Amino acid sequence: MTATGVGSWPGEDVREALRVVRGELAGALPEGVVGLPYLPELPARGPGADMVGRAAHLLVDLPVDLQPQGWRLVDRPGRDHELTASLWRQDLDELAEAFDGYAGPLKVQVTGPWTLAASVWLPLGDRVLSDPGATRDLVGSLAEGVAQHVAAVRRLVPGAEVVLQLDEPMISLVALGRVRSESGYRVLRTPEGGEIVAALREVLGGAGADRTAVHTCASTPPAAMLAQAGAGALSLDLAQLDGATWEEVAAAFEAGTDLWAGILPTGAGAGSATRGAAYPQVVDPLVTRWHELGLEPATLERVTVTPACGLAGSTPTGARETTAATVVAAARLLEVARA
Repeated sequence: MTATGVGSWPGEDVREALRVVRGELAGALPEGVVGLPYLPELPARGPGADMVGRAAHLLVDLPVDLQPQGWRLVDRPGRDHELTASLWRQDLDELAEAFDGYAGPLKVQVTGPWTLAASVWLPLGDRVLSDPGATRDLVGSLAEGVAQHVAAVRRLVPGAEVVLQLDEPMISLVALGRVRSESGYRVLRTPEGGEIVAALREVLGGAGADRTAVHTCASTPPAAMLAQAGAGALSLDLAQLDGATWEEVAAAFEAGTDLWAGILPTGAGAGSATRGAAYPQVVDPLVTRWHELGLEPATLERVTVTPACGLAGSTPTGARETTAATVVAAARLLEVARA
């Protein structure tokens, strides 16, 4: 049984965030529970620390700059590019120090190709998603950049088993054709399912990570499509799943794709809400659903427990408490699996 976080973290002190994450997820844990620590993302630091800006900086030969609409492809890197590079260097330097001598799983998060294509703007035009050729270029560039990033993390923490998580909060909107143009009067093109799967597969498969996952907090995510892309795990906010999506998740799970179950509440006050709580209230709904789907209780041991979404909207104390709560919830779920 594993416990981890989604990725985002409150505040601006990445050193402190890493200290807490390593302490809660790579320290002394209950028997049978494995922690998956990660490099936290701190969007409160401003432009370049946001998930789109961080991922866009990894693009190879596709520089970006921050414009009034958002991040836009440009001819040459500018000030915002350098600011983002500085934040990345700080994060990786602190990661190397915090995890010096560490051996075990270590997760990094990167915005996935479809959320990036739906968020980054063309030099002259709408979002990258609107242009099939530009989308293909972005996917290839991101795949190359993510591979370089994974390799850099492996060099900095030689004992790490690097786990790559692609964040796709906009995947449902993209798949359903609900991303609107700049004017708002029309929707951008809807990629075919095969194109969506191929792009995800290109980034996941070329990263060189030891394990992979795709995360989304979106409602009714295309779980079957994400599994077809070759993700080792689906990381989902379980409160967003309807019956049909649960059936897709169950089929993927039985075919070998693990589930990272977002069951801990997030946001302001979430930590205090879970501190000392009756953990059955977050664990039992998953156990009940497992039974309804006809899955064996013992297979719950393959489930990873996470918060429902990122913790950037929490307080530093709340984020620490929620992270600790994932470990306790994982231990409770392990008891059910082994009963």
